[in-house]
Amino acid sequence: MSKVTDQQDLSTARSLQPEQSHNTHRASRRGLSSKMRNLEMTKEDKLLVFGTPVLILVVFGAWFIWRTTTTLTDVEMRQLAWSVIGRRTLEHLRIVVISAIIVLAVGLPLGIVLTRQRMKFLVPIVTGIGNAGQSAPVIGVIVLLAMWLGFGTPVAILSLSLYAFLPVLANTIAGLQGVDKELIESARGMGMTPWQILWRIEIPLASSVILNGVRTALVLLVGVGAFATFIDAGGLGALIQSGIVLFRYRVLVSGAILVALLALFVDWIGRIVEITVTPKGIS
Repeated sequence: MSKVTDQQDLSTARSLQPEQSHNTHRASRRGLSSKMRNLEMTKEDKLLVFGTPVLILVVFGAWFIWRTTTTLTDVEMRQLAWSVIGRRTLEHLRIVVISAIIVLAVGLPLGIVLTRQRMKFLVPIVTGIGNAGQSAPVIGVIVLLAMWLGFGTPVAILSLSLYAFLPVLANTIAGLQGVDKELIESARGMGMTPWQILWRIEIPLASSVILNGVRTALVLLVGVGAFATFIDAGGLGALIQSGIVLFRYRVLVSGAILVALLALFVDWIGRIVEITVTPKGIS
């Protein structure tokens, strides 16, 4: 009787071996696939972190050599004087920085509030209004506000803030709503307060999505900031406007190149912050 039992156990073990081996093989493949995805993401991050500044330096270096070696007309010399370029760049940065502060100061807290249980019913309404506002042409928003409130830097800052508001708000809501509900329930079971859950669980896990929205908003501000010149707010867009009005295409192209390089630089800084701040294992 003992021999029969031993033979049955041996037969059962042999029948289970292929299934266990198959499961182990599948688990190994999943682990390898996960590692490969992490490796690919790391390579992508390295390419962005190290490749972007190289591209910026190459393009700016080529433009700088052209600017210092090309014979320009008197009009072009006045428009592309180093003092003028420096002043326009500072004007552009001032508009972008102030607008970004306003967007972050309003968009992040509002996104957090709208993801709380009592306020979730407002999410479709607020995002719908934001989508409708951003679908309007930026130059139209700037001109309409200028006609209503007047020309100048404050109106440009208000216009750009309204236009760049949606990416921050939408990504804050999406990031916080994407946090695993089981983790939140587990944190509640451990006795954590809603404030502790928000700062220790939700925001760290949503940081990648939120920072991606912030980076998008910053790049958007740099790009559309060129339109601020149409309401006498200055910035690098003034070079583009001068090139169009005076039919000086070298001035126009120079302004466009500088705006594009500034946008790439801001995107690079945002990407570095995103990689640095995002907790390990979250992408």
